[in-house]
Amino acid sequence: MAIRQLRFVGDPILRKKARKIEKIDDRVLTLLDDMVETMYKEEGIGLAAPQVGILKRAIVIDIGEGLMKIINPEIVHEQGEVIDIEGCLSIPDESGKVKRPEKVKVKYQNEEGKEVIVEAEELLARALCHEIDHLDGVLYIDKLEKEEE
Repeated sequence: MAIRQLRFVGDPILRKKARKIEKIDDRVLTLLDDMVETMYKEEGIGLAAPQVGILKRAIVIDIGEGLMKIINPEIVHEQGEVIDIEGCLSIPDESGKVKRPEKVKVKYQNEEGKEVIVEAEELLARALCHEIDHLDGVLYIDKLEKEEE
């Protein structure tokens, strides 16, 4: 495993759409392991492949309830909405209020290529939405709530 170099706001790769992973091979598994190590080193709760310069649809998340390695995630259902504060490893020392679904259902592949469906709420739902946005070239700063006057 290795620590990967983070990409920061302003880097054009963060605005590109990541490609679907067609084959889960050793390179993809190494990428996931490296992303986990990088996320932990940076003390984040999630990381998407574009944040380390790789345009593939892979994310890792650990909100303290166990590590998730997620390939080709897709939100298949969302419910409710909640506004809360978010930050991002690619936008250091900043945060802002973002509206996200209260609950989501996400379909993805695990490391063995098996389809998994996870139903998430609260912080996990927010983290999934945030990281999936990265795969589509969207940053949380694009969704900031306007402050009340």
